[in-house]
Amino acid sequence: MKENLEVAAGVKQQLEADAKRTPGVRLLPGRFMVINQAMASQRGKEAGARYVREFIEDMKASGFVALALERFRIEGAAVAPKGDAQ
Repeated sequence: MKENLEVAAGVKQQLEADAKRTPGVRLLPGRFMVINQAMASQRGKEAGARYVREFIEDMKASGFVALALERFRIEGAAVAPKGDAQ
């Protein structure tokens, strides 16, 4: 590169933490990818699939997920909206 620029890409939360500790670092707005988390159940076992969906919604609605993010100091992550579990 003729401009001799240094660039890094990675998990946004870690880059945000690094930027707080390192003078002169700036984060570009937006994102270039999303890491989707998932849970699964055995194909054809509708009761299991329903249980997993309900469990996910209950954990979000109860505040458990938000409290876990806070407790473990996970910055920049958000709880998925209601009904996002499919």
